This record gives sequence, C-alpha cells and structure tokens, in this order.
Amino acid sequence: MTLLASRDEADRTAPPARDEPADPRWVRPSVAALLLATAVLYLWNLGESGWANAFYSAAAQAGSASWKALFFGSSDAANAITVDKTPAALWVMSLSARLFGVNAWSVLVPQALMGVGSVALLFAAVRRTSGPAAGLLAGAVLALTPAAALMFRFNNPDALLVLLLTAGAYCVVRALEKASPRWLALAGVAVGFGFLAKMLQAFLVLPAFGLAYLIAAPTTVGRRLLHLLGALTSTLLSTGWYLAVVASWPAADRPYIGGSQENSLWELAFGYNGLGRITGDEVGSVGGNPNGGWGGTGWDRLFGSEMAGGIAWLLPAAVVALAAGLWFTRRAPRTDRGRAALIVWGGWFVVTAAVFSYMGGIIHAYYTIALAPAVAALVGIASTQLWRARGNPAAAGILSAGIGLTALTAYLLLSRQSEWLPGLSIAILVAGLLCAFLAFFVSRLPDVARRLVAVGALITVLAGTGAYTVATAATPHSGALPSAGPETGRGMRMGGGGLLGTSLPGADLAALIRQDSAKYTWAAAAVGSNNAAGYQLGSGAPVMAVGGFNGTDPAPTLERFQEYVRNGQIHYFLGEGMMMRGETGSDAAERIAAWVADTYRPTTVDGIAVYDLTR
Repeated sequence: MTLLASRDEADRTAPPARDEPADPRWVRPSVAALLLATAVLYLWNLGESGWANAFYSAAAQAGSASWKALFFGSSDAANAITVDKTPAALWVMSLSARLFGVNAWSVLVPQALMGVGSVALLFAAVRRTSGPAAGLLAGAVLALTPAAALMFRFNNPDALLVLLLTAGAYCVVRALEKASPRWLALAGVAVGFGFLAKMLQAFLVLPAFGLAYLIAAPTTVGRRLLHLLGALTSTLLSTGWYLAVVASWPAADRPYIGGSQENSLWELAFGYNGLGRITGDEVGSVGGNPNGGWGGTGWDRLFGSEMAGGIAWLLPAAVVALAAGLWFTRRAPRTDRGRAALIVWGGWFVVTAAVFSYMGGIIHAYYTIALAPAVAALVGIASTQLWRARGNPAAAGILSAGIGLTALTAYLLLSRQSEWLPGLSIAILVAGLLCAFLAFFVSRLPDVARRLVAVGALITVLAGTGAYTVATAATPHSGALPSAGPETGRGMRMGGGGLLGTSLPGADLAALIRQDSAKYTWAAAAVGSNNAAGYQLGSGAPVMAVGGFNGTDPAPTLERFQEYVRNGQIHYFLGEGMMMRGETGSDAAERIAAWVADTYRPTTVDGIAVYDLTR
C-alpha cells in the first residue's frame, strides 16, 4: 500500500523495517487509551449476565472439580458426557474457576481479557505493515464491532477462537518480513489450537495465510513451499495430539463424546461440527438440513435481520477497501508487505464470509465475530492509506465512496430499529454524505479544515457500529443463542428450561438435589445439557445430561441408565423429558424418560417433576 502514500506523509507514518519499529511519541499513550477503553467496555457490569451460556458454565464448574472433566470438557464432574466442542475454551474457564471460585466473574472475565488481547494483537499486526495510525483504527473498529462486544462478554468458544486466529495473523505478518519459518510455524500452532477451541472453523483462515506467504515471502519458491509444509505440520501437530489422545483413551474410562453418535471425537470434529455445518447433514441436529433449515443462504445473508446488527456496519467498506488496495498495489513488487497484508486479511474475510453466507447447516448470528478482525484490519489499512494519498483523485474518490457507503449502511441498519435512538440514523446519513462530499476535495482545503473533515468522517463511520456496540454491552445476555443489539440481544430465556434455554432451580429443588449428593455419582439426571446445566449450577452437584446438548446422543442407552439406577448411582430424574427432536439421532433419551415415567411416581418441587430413582 506504500504506492498510495503521498510523499510528505509517507516518510512520517510508514513503519520502519527494523524488528522493533520506532513509533511517534503519541502512539503508546494512544494504544494504552484504546486498550483501557476496550477493557472498560468489555468488563463493565459483566456480572449482570450471570452464568451467560450455562451449558459452558456448568462444564467449567465440572472442570474446576475434576481434572478429567477439565481435560475432556465434560458437562459434569462425574464425566457422563462432554460438551459438543473441543474443550480449549473450557480449559481457560475451568482454570479460572479453580483459582477464583465458581462464579459468573471467573467464567466471563477471561473472555473479556481475550477481547482486549485481540485488539492489542490486531493493532500490532496492522502497525507492522501499515503504520500505527492504521493499527489504532483497526483496533478501534474491532473493539466497536457489536458481535465482538457480544462474544467477548460471553462464555462461548468464539472469544478464544478469535484471539488465536488474530495471533496467527500476527505471526504470519512477522513471518513475511524475513521469510521466517519459525514465525510461520507459530502461526500454525495458533490456528491448530484454534481448532481445539472451535474445530474446523479455525481452518478457514489457512488459505489466506498460505497464499500470502507463498506469494510474498522474500525467499525462493522452494523455501516458501518448504516453510509452508513445516507450518502445516505444526498446525496438524497442535491439533492432532488431542484427537489422538482421546481416540486412544479407553472409551469405558472417559466421558461419552457429546454431539457424536458413535462416541468419536473425529466424528464430532469432521461430521456434526465439521462438514455437516457446510452441507446441513448433521446427524442429531434439531434444525439444520440441506434445504437451509437454519435460514436462507446467499450473498446477502450477512445483511439479513438476524446477522446484520452484529457485523454488517462496515462490510461494504471492507469490500471497497480490499478491492481498492489490490488495484493500487497491482504493480508492486512480489514481496510488497502492504499487498501481502491485504491478502492475509482479505483472504480471511472473503473465505469466512463466503462460508457463512452459503453454509446449509447450523449457523448463529454470533458466529460473525470471526469476521471482525479481518473487517477491522481492511478498514484500518485502506482508510489511512487512502487519506495519505488524498491528493490522487482516484484515492480521494474511493475514500469519499467508502464514507458515504458506510453512512448509508448505518442508516439502513438503524432504520430496522426505528424506536431505538430514532434520530441517530438520519444524523449519521446527513453527516456521512457531507463528509463524503468534502473528502473528495479535502486535499484542496486548509490544514484545519482537513483535520475537521478527518475527525468528522471518523466519528460518522464509527457512530452506528459504536452505538450498537455500547447497547450490546449494556444488555445482559444468557442462553444458547445470544445476539447483538438493544432489543434482540437478550438471548434465549426459556422459563422452566428447554434444550436451548436454562433456568436455575428454585431454592427447595436446589436443596433437594444437594441433599446426600455425596452418596451418588450423579445427584440427578435430566434430558438435555441445558436443563442439566441449570440444575447443576444451582445445586453445585453433578447432574447427568441425558442425550447431550440436543437430547439426541445415545448416551447413556436405556440399558446403561437402568444399570446406573440399579447400582444406586443416580438419585433423581428431573423433568418430564422435554426435548426438541429432529429427524435424526438417537431416541435413547426419549426411551429413558418414558421408562422413568412408567416406573416411578413423581413429586413436584418448585414446579418441576422429581422422580426419586432410589425408591
């Protein structure tokens, strides 16, 4: 992107090529202010969300009590079944709970700190190729992305995934500077551990990382290929060690792998949570199907009512930024670091956006946080470089178009929430169009006027996404399906439980579950992981999640459950076996619930049917 820089400013702002770039004095306090503001945004009033996603909070509770549960990511300390993900994110939460006790803060604060770390890493990566101003803008855009504020204040695996992928991108940027196989291998390690956070989604960045290095690394083709092979090996090793350990561990001595039908982590990683997400063929799912059962697919999916509020604010600007950057650097040398950065972030953006837009399986709005670092980097890089080249009519025109398009996008998105801050959409549109007009002629304006235009454009571009982000952070979130925004951001709260919602038990029921719980392997059992999680968090005692997350896993079978009951290992069965059944998966949970209802007489405690399996 150095081809865009005007001569009078490029010398002052372009990053030196040394390993330790020297920054102007204003950079460090600016970065400190950015990170402090991000920490306040992500930490303020965090405890209001309580257990947030109780499904993962219960697993963190289990991991704080049992090292085996921590290693496998079990839903309960007695290790009946795991969550339906690889457990890296749970390792962080469980260790935090061991150190600081099991509470909402010990579960959620690590996610917020991951958000601050992601902003810092993004700044560092963008700064090395495009200067500190671009890095600061990229970091601010990431911090003010609603999907980021949602997930960095929540306890889903997405926070750790984004942190690791951003770390991987930073390592690739470092590797590109001197064709360093060590930095490239570290990028592979980061992506590999990203797989242990959220499986195959982590690998969506690999094409971009590999292509950037193959094109731009300053060494021979043979060495580039050899370095890439080494990085791929590091990725597979940092991923495969855990898969190999679980596969070789005797099945009778570990929890059942939740989300699979054959008690297999390989099946989970490459089936239900892997290719099944693309094709919609997810055995045991309660909604996804090849015909788009999780919403219509297509190029405009990210602008739909469900996803747009979290990520769409700067998507058009990112597209313009990528296209403009590649056009202006088309004649740059092969090793040009600015273009290489565009390939890293642009490839990340294009591949991830395409997959999210057309995947036929389970997808939720909060997944879009995975786009946030790439969008932020593209906007930061292009905005600063186009501003430096504002004397070029083409650069000024693209800058003007980007400002106007972003203002129009914010206006359209805010119009969907017409009752929330009704004047904001019009104000952004008017100010944005004015700034876009002035940006086209900005090189002809006096210095003071230029600065005013720059500040006005920056405020206008960030006003919509910033307001929505603050509203997201100010809203408590709970349940399995949180979403961004002032109204839709409260997640799924289903009274009385249900497979996608969690309710804590009343005081009487919690006390009943705790009573004599030490005498039993499981104090209780309930269909579905979210139901079981609520009872477990409320009582502090292990509760078996019959059928796993969806209630469609064959764990335990009816015969195994009856054996547990005969051996006196389960005290209570809770609820009526409420579940959401898909067309695939096991009916073992249904059969267990029916057998319990036919065999035992229930009592009602705090509105919940309780079956004493010891009578």
